[in-house]
Amino acid sequence: MLATIFGLLFLFSSHGHPSNDAQTSLAAPDTIKLSARNRSQSRDSIGRYLEVDRILILGNKLTRNTIILRELRLKKGDIVNEVDLPYILEKDEQKLFNLHLFHTVDMRVLDLANGKIDILIEVDERWYTFPIPIFQLSDRNFNEWWETYDHDLSRVNYGVKLYQYNLWGRNHTMTFMAQFGFQRRFQLLYRVPYINKKQKQGLVVEMDFIEAKNVADSTIDHKLDFIKSPDVIRHTRGIALTYTHRNNFYIYHSVKYEYRLTTIADTLYQLNPNYLDSRKRQEFDALTYEVNSDHRDVMAYPLKGYNFSLRFTQIGIGLRNDIQKTEGSVSFSAFGKLKNNFFISNLSYLYLSTPDNLPYYNYAAMGYGRTFVRGHEIYVIEGPRYFLNKTTFKKRIFNRAWEMENSIIPKFNYFPLAIYLKTYTDFGYVYNYPAYTKNDVNTALSNKLLGGAGFGIDFVTAYDFVMRFEYTFNTQNESGLFFHLKKEF
Repeated sequence: MLATIFGLLFLFSSHGHPSNDAQTSLAAPDTIKLSARNRSQSRDSIGRYLEVDRILILGNKLTRNTIILRELRLKKGDIVNEVDLPYILEKDEQKLFNLHLFHTVDMRVLDLANGKIDILIEVDERWYTFPIPIFQLSDRNFNEWWETYDHDLSRVNYGVKLYQYNLWGRNHTMTFMAQFGFQRRFQLLYRVPYINKKQKQGLVVEMDFIEAKNVADSTIDHKLDFIKSPDVIRHTRGIALTYTHRNNFYIYHSVKYEYRLTTIADTLYQLNPNYLDSRKRQEFDALTYEVNSDHRDVMAYPLKGYNFSLRFTQIGIGLRNDIQKTEGSVSFSAFGKLKNNFFISNLSYLYLSTPDNLPYYNYAAMGYGRTFVRGHEIYVIEGPRYFLNKTTFKKRIFNRAWEMENSIIPKFNYFPLAIYLKTYTDFGYVYNYPAYTKNDVNTALSNKLLGGAGFGIDFVTAYDFVMRFEYTFNTQNESGLFFHLKKEF
């Protein structure tokens, strides 16, 4: 089967849709809208030196100039070699696009007399206010809901989530959620990217309140076992404050303090006394440090560059803490563009935590978010330490964007679409919790090498929307079609 997909990939490399790229000058959905300057000129050549006279910005009806200028390597009065100029402008375009404020970014040089230049920046702003109805699955992913819980509609959450981006034109973000159904949840987040004049320090404030009538009280054969109750059986509330520091364009540091309080009902306690370590209440605070070095071209769907992330958390640092846990993770992802619209990407991820004897509620697991071996989406594999590696090889078979001048909503008049055909291989390893090993519980997938391989197709379009269809074979001799609404990593 994999041989078939490789054959299709190379078939499309010869008989794909080259005319789509050639006929339009609009931005690809996975790239920024680049100007027609020469990108291939050698940076080692000798060129004249130019002085930046002015930086002109067009199209930012709401976004303040300072937010845009913050991302630029070149400033008014800087001297730059003309050979280096295309490379610098390309990187600055990518940084502006990764603010997630604009559909397209176009930077051009206007030649002036006496060795001076102006830099013209044209942007097309996105829509910034999104009241989104919530109709989502309570389970970890679509495949778990469809296969394990027989696509039970009672396991759906509903409500509304309000996203307000670029508040005051300063790139502030506010998110409010009111959710009902399988799990009742209220959440408020406010992000200020810069709080000082040098635009290097920021703050994020978060508050949430969660009530659940349906809770997983245990894990059986690596699948969550839920109990249902007419009454609320778990309350969780928390508050967090994050300080961020961005010393240069690509490296972010953050320090987060959070406080959380969880209480459970007698029903849950009787089913699993170890849910909160023989308690009905768990209270703790935590401190997290994270550093992220991000050199990807487009964060929404990267094709070139790399990303390195290191995270360390200490749970239990205050006077009233019912749990002590230390955990850390490190990840590295790399993305490369090959010839003829072929691309390759790889992720390596390592998670470590201690101690190994924890309440069930605080178990770590591979199987949440993007940390899973493809082909194992329906499983939760718990363990204090695990490793994951993902590799994807893909071919872009379609790439085009349309501008609809007579659109009823102007902010939605830009519609890009890219399609990728791909094949992939994942592997991972989870070290099991000693309590599971001792009692011979949840051991089928732990303490052994897990693997998954398959083929699929990705659709990438406006507002960072990614849709993935993947058919995967795993090392348990299982196979199936899996559906995802997020990028791979």
